[in-house]
Amino acid sequence: MPEITVDARGMACPGPISALTRAYRNAQNGDVIIVLATDPGFKPDVQAWVERTKNELVSLIEEDGFIKAVIKVTAKK
Repeated sequence: MPEITVDARGMACPGPISALTRAYRNAQNGDVIIVLATDPGFKPDVQAWVERTKNELVSLIEEDGFIKAVIKVTAKK
């Protein structure tokens, strides 16, 4: 299960979601995408993205001044 880390810290909306979408295009089912972001709008955006794309949001936490989202890719066709 490959892990893809996307460092979107310092990017303003919609930068982090755009970076996540680019990583998702290259991912396979079972991969884990970790996104690091500082934009406060990223939290609701990633929750909506996961719901819309039917992937799994494993965790969404804030630590050390940034947001960390862990997403398991489950909906690639």
